[in-house]
Amino acid sequence: MPFTFTRLNISDVILAEPQIFSDARGLFFESFKESDFFSSGIKNNFVQDNISHSLQGVIRGLHFQKLPKAQAKLVSAIKGEIFDVAVDIRKNSQTYGKWVGEILSEDNHKLLYIPEGFAHGFCVISDDAYVHYKVSNEYSPEHELGIVWNDPQLNIKWPTIKPTISKKDTQLPVLENLEIDFE
Repeated sequence: MPFTFTRLNISDVILAEPQIFSDARGLFFESFKESDFFSSGIKNNFVQDNISHSLQGVIRGLHFQKLPKAQAKLVSAIKGEIFDVAVDIRKNSQTYGKWVGEILSEDNHKLLYIPEGFAHGFCVISDDAYVHYKVSNEYSPEHELGIVWNDPQLNIKWPTIKPTISKKDTQLPVLENLEIDFE
């Protein structure tokens, strides 16, 4: 069952759209198929799956893990709708400090592939959302870092006026103050 893969304005971030088969009973689609993803250039071995539940207006992120435990992610909304964001934090990249965002929802079934070297975050648009993401390295608290959600240089256009943010996420630094080891 084929996917449609679209490289976004930051070409290493890829939007995957599965082929949906629907009839009177409901629908069916493959949410991941290693051979299709591999042939599209997504060559990560995913080793852990995560699910989060959040309420409307919640922003989670912008998170990443530093080397050697960096994570690529494959993100989807299995219930509800989110605005999903990837920020390029690779200092030698032409798109360093730029971001892309996509709407992922239970209705559009889209998945966003975010490679290593990117910070990731999302905002819940619907009443609530369940977000599923595969990662290429297991969670490692000692390698966990992040960027504050409202970094003025990034100027991310979040779809909420009064977000709910964890205390931990409000205390993250701006990108400019991070010493990042991605090249």
